[in-house]
Amino acid sequence: MSEFHSEISNLSPSILWQFFDKICSIPHPSKHEEALAGYIVGWAKEQGLEVRRDSTGNVFIRKPATSGMENKKGVVLQAHIDMVPQKNEDTVHDFTKDPIRPYIDGDWVTAQGTTLGSDNGIGMASCLAVLASTDIKHGPLEVLLTVDEEAGMTGAFGLEAGWLEGEILLNTDSEQEGEVYMGCAGGVDGEITMTIHREDVPSGYTTRELVIKGLKGGHSGCDIHTGRANANKLMGRFLAMHAQDLDLRLSEIRGGSLRNAIPREAFATVALPETNLQALEAAFNRFTDLIKSELGKVETDIVSFNQSSTSITSVMAANDQSKLINLLNACPNGVMRMSDDIEGVVETSLNVGVITTQETHVSILCLIRSLIDSGREQVEQVLTSLATLAGAELEFSGAYPGWKPDADSEIMAVFRDMYSQIYGHKPNIMVIHAGLECGLFKKPYPQMDMVSFGPTIKFPHSPDEKVKIDTVGLFWQQMTALLEAIPEKA
Repeated sequence: MSEFHSEISNLSPSILWQFFDKICSIPHPSKHEEALAGYIVGWAKEQGLEVRRDSTGNVFIRKPATSGMENKKGVVLQAHIDMVPQKNEDTVHDFTKDPIRPYIDGDWVTAQGTTLGSDNGIGMASCLAVLASTDIKHGPLEVLLTVDEEAGMTGAFGLEAGWLEGEILLNTDSEQEGEVYMGCAGGVDGEITMTIHREDVPSGYTTRELVIKGLKGGHSGCDIHTGRANANKLMGRFLAMHAQDLDLRLSEIRGGSLRNAIPREAFATVALPETNLQALEAAFNRFTDLIKSELGKVETDIVSFNQSSTSITSVMAANDQSKLINLLNACPNGVMRMSDDIEGVVETSLNVGVITTQETHVSILCLIRSLIDSGREQVEQVLTSLATLAGAELEFSGAYPGWKPDADSEIMAVFRDMYSQIYGHKPNIMVIHAGLECGLFKKPYPQMDMVSFGPTIKFPHSPDEKVKIDTVGLFWQQMTALLEAIPEKA
């Protein structure tokens, strides 16, 4: 690859960082990965590699074994093409058109005002670097790059049997060096829809917009147990506390942007009697001080605004408003249960991810995660009961299985021994409370042996996302050593 556009291309290992730099230069948010996918396909063809795509859009690239390694078990290197598009409020950026602007910040690489896309761009870069390298020993090799992982795991769901020949899959989407994963949570989307009727704004009322922002946000799996606040739930809490005594009439509520990201911001457009403006200001200030006191050890940058708003013509009917506020306030959120089998791992969780308001309805989009199907089903039942009590509709979609740990995994044993030989200590073998898409691969490829590993990435899915430079080198060292250590075919 050539024409690198930032300082990160000078980092080591250069072949990996140069690929990641190129990846950053081509827009690839979820649902808009085609430009990058097309570039990769073209590049692979230029290298003389066998390239295919399935009907879903997944990219398959095959590279023959190096001389003397032909009898090794076939390996599939896997990453996803898309990235989460999140930016700071004051950053001007169109993820479908503008390149990510990475830069070196001490020991880390981060991006200017946006998500970096190291999740899973570094993993994807490592796959391409292996394909491009001439000095790495490996057996028969395939690369699988899936589409739309972050917004629905479309590529993983669409993966069919017969496209891959490898017996071992190395997923590159983990986010802590020194940890290797052998299991992950499954999940399901739940969308609650509350029908609303509207009325004219009462006489003597004025309009305000309430804003809660500055929260850390983050990944709804990996960060769900860290005490980070959910902006949607905080707004619901305030409305439940004060809507009645302030005669607030709700016109719109919105918050969050992705079902799998903890909401960082929430907004409510309300109308209230002009005589209650001072009381609203006092109540919102008290509430802000309250949540800062409760959450300040984790949420260090909470801010709120009680600001003027453009005039509105309608508000929700009082009964509908009451049901909606009570529904949002009562809806569970966060860790539902910790695992009894694996210490320190979340078993089941719920993220109240996105709230949107339309003329006739309000939608609340949640993501349930669980290591076990029964845990997921139990939270489904809770949401069903809640929706029933509120008179709302509820639809579940996109259910996907977890990846059950395999105590007899051959590749896990190889990884553990390889790691110990290089670093003098064993890696942490983990189960992750997130939807690693490789868990879905067990359906079309039930016999495939899998592990997941990667460099250290902090704050993925938020504009604070960053990847630790030295761990990328360690990850590359592990990748190349592991490929050479793959066992022979039986």
